[in-house]
Amino acid sequence: MNFRAAALICLLLLCATAAAAGEKPWLEVRSPHFSVLTNGSQSDARHVAHEFEEMRYVFADRFPKFRLESGAPLLIFAARDEATAKALEPRIWREKGTKPAGEFHHGWEKQYVMVRLDTWGHGAHEVVYHEYAHFIMHMNAHWLPPWLDEGLAEFYAYTRFQEHQIYIGAPTERYRALVQKPMIPVETLIAANRRSAYFHDEVEMQTFYAESWALVHFLTFGSGMEGGKRLNQFFSLVQQGTEQKKAFQQVFGDFKGVDKALDEYARKLAFTAYRLNNAPQIEEKEFAFRTLTEGETEAELGGFHFWTHDLPGARALVEQALKDDPKLGLAHEEMGSLHFAEGNDAPAADEFSKAYALDGSLYLSLFAKTMLSPVSRSDGAADQNAFHDALLKVLDLNQQFAPAYVELARLSLRKNDPQTAFGLSRRAEGLEPSRAGYHLLSGHILLRMGKGAEAANFAKFVAERWFGPDHNEAVELWNSIPAEQRPAGESLSDEVPKDTQTVTGTVKSVSCGDQAQGASFVVAQNGQLLTFRAKGGF
Repeated sequence: MNFRAAALICLLLLCATAAAAGEKPWLEVRSPHFSVLTNGSQSDARHVAHEFEEMRYVFADRFPKFRLESGAPLLIFAARDEATAKALEPRIWREKGTKPAGEFHHGWEKQYVMVRLDTWGHGAHEVVYHEYAHFIMHMNAHWLPPWLDEGLAEFYAYTRFQEHQIYIGAPTERYRALVQKPMIPVETLIAANRRSAYFHDEVEMQTFYAESWALVHFLTFGSGMEGGKRLNQFFSLVQQGTEQKKAFQQVFGDFKGVDKALDEYARKLAFTAYRLNNAPQIEEKEFAFRTLTEGETEAELGGFHFWTHDLPGARALVEQALKDDPKLGLAHEEMGSLHFAEGNDAPAADEFSKAYALDGSLYLSLFAKTMLSPVSRSDGAADQNAFHDALLKVLDLNQQFAPAYVELARLSLRKNDPQTAFGLSRRAEGLEPSRAGYHLLSGHILLRMGKGAEAANFAKFVAERWFGPDHNEAVELWNSIPAEQRPAGESLSDEVPKDTQTVTGTVKSVSCGDQAQGASFVVAQNGQLLTFRAKGGF
């Protein structure tokens, strides 16, 4: 009876996903820079695309030198109602017990936004645009201190749109947290990292976000801040590697003076906003529009489920998409992704090959099938040339896809051409500057070139700004550099939590489960097998 009940529940869940999300083909609206898929009305989808175009324009105006397009394309799902949103995001409803107005899913390969049309004007904007601001800033910043990262995101999240004007700088809803308790000293605020209590206690987090917004607002509109020019100067210094406390004092003066000025500024009853009068006149009626086929709808929805880590929901939709349209390249790409995620490399490679043969625009399928093929590991000249040419084809399809540059850099190293490898690695860094591993790759290449002092700068930069494996890998690079080439009197060390025991051995097996199952791995040490288990995230 238990087995039958469980099977029935699983069947009902799968049917609910298909019924709620795919009861009929969805619509697609394409504006110049965004694609919106919806099971709502065409006019609603056009309106969402319009506002995203306006939001993009805000960043183009405020940061004219910024890149605004990523190697991981952004796709917007405009859910008609709560039922559709819940079918798209079952994990959030199940784990958080909330009813979000919108969600933004960041990723290396694809990025997704989910907005609810029934709440778009009542809370979805701020959630989504906060994350969109992160998306833009992380494409253009090597590193951002948390207060600036969250302060800027909150600052732009409350952008307001009117018919011919855009207002930037409206107060955050977290503003009430500023007047309910004493302000955090600015020197403490800017030193906070993502392991501090401000990111692990709900009340403290609200205070941190609110004051980060207030500090960004003050450094933009406050007296003597030149409309944000001094904040831009601070941003540039931090990107150049200047320690942020030193940069802050250099640009804004002593902390006590900023504390006093910020406290007075934050307790005002009215705030300045920046008005863009020359907002582009975007004609919604000119956006391209079409109705997706059933197969396309199921494949797109299946992709959303896959890339948001709901593999069972993805499989049901992708399998149906392949039944409805066996020649749909996107459906084969998502099936390849499912096989790969489950460790089935051979069928994954077959699906990626089919996907690219059916649709030559699917650069992810081309990249995946290339990486799964023997040529990616071969030292033969012909195979290496084939590998090189395939990666160039990937870049022809998506010139901003950083992983292809990384693989070309590694290939150049195998060919003993570190100079070319370094140029390719730096290109990947420029495309994804917030990825610590890309900086470390450049550092390793510099060390290979005999430039230990420069490699040490890369290691130090990452170690001082990132945590966990990124930090420890930076320390590993640092320790591999001859001592005489490292800065005198400076040292770096691994992050080791209190009461940690270190074990060295050979990994014999690894099992990666979901949040409930956790993960485990087995290490052989001196003939003894040791099993390590972790619950939840790993």
